[in-house]
Amino acid sequence: MLKRTLTASIITVLALGAATACSGNSGSSVSSGSGSGSTPTVKLMVGGIDKQIYLPYQLAQNLGFYKKYGVKVQLSTEQNGGVGAEEAMASGQVDMAGAWYNHTIEFQAKGKAVEDIVQLSGAPGEREMCAKKSGVKSAADFKGKTLGVTDLGSGTDTLTQFMAAKKGIKSGQFHRLAVGAGSTAVAALQNGKADCVMTTQPTVTAIEKKGVGTSAVDLATTDGAKAALGGAFPGASVLARTDWVNSHKDSVQKVVDALVATMHWINSHSAADIAGKLPSSFVQNQLVTKADYITALNEDKGQFLPDGIMPAGGPKTALATEQLVGNVTSSVDLGKTFTNEFALNANKKEGFTTTTTPAGADG
Repeated sequence: MLKRTLTASIITVLALGAATACSGNSGSSVSSGSGSGSTPTVKLMVGGIDKQIYLPYQLAQNLGFYKKYGVKVQLSTEQNGGVGAEEAMASGQVDMAGAWYNHTIEFQAKGKAVEDIVQLSGAPGEREMCAKKSGVKSAADFKGKTLGVTDLGSGTDTLTQFMAAKKGIKSGQFHRLAVGAGSTAVAALQNGKADCVMTTQPTVTAIEKKGVGTSAVDLATTDGAKAALGGAFPGASVLARTDWVNSHKDSVQKVVDALVATMHWINSHSAADIAGKLPSSFVQNQLVTKADYITALNEDKGQFLPDGIMPAGGPKTALATEQLVGNVTSSVDLGKTFTNEFALNANKKEGFTTTTTPAGADG
């Protein structure tokens, strides 16, 4: 999972109620369905809630969509050095995780049943930012370089190894360095500790503004992901344990209803409109101005899927990355790693037009 240190301002936002920290056993906090007559509460931890790639979770809260669709969502965010969102979900600390789809494949390989209930993006939302003196123009130039990832074992680590492997470069032929995100990723390039770092907006814009690096590989848009990885790569999603999903279908549907409505809202509004609905600390901080944030979102807005549906071919691309880097060596039933049932129901309920071709049971 992608990790970063929270700024004090973000912690303040969470403490004030825009997102509520998780604690205790999640099972006692969630109504199992509408029969109780009460509003169900769901705990959702995000892998860096202020990252642009993960903006839909907080945006849904600020737009009032969780409330509109009858669910109380307690948002929290993973912290640098702490438990990852997907691990917190798998262990029952929270009910859902805002994380990358590929974790469901990794969990299945470990004998754990976790599924993706709504897909928010068709790309990782990342860019390989490289110092000019590095000489790196594409993954073909990775040999002998030090490549920054958010954390060893994270999604950026897997993608870095995958891009190298596709060019015939083995993991032992370059060095991977955990650099986090935000200011620590910028410093790694600026101080020469890394030749390149894989990171997201708004860190990408900060690197460009400081003149310490440029984009060598685009994984921030669906088209860019297809070119670099061979197909759409399902990034931001909502993951939950399959047993929890089966016993809380009403709650799951309400969360998906809210997020599908959010994705259509994103698709029909400008980057400036979106930034205006997010906490000020997300869009303006020590790294970027609000204008920078809006420019970056305009550039990378194409990562977001308009209807919450897992795209055809996406699961296969994710599985290929896991297999090529050796994270998964056993057989995987892709049909058990995701479901489009809730997203299709949500779109039908509101009469939304869907444009994403749904993945079949084989991915």
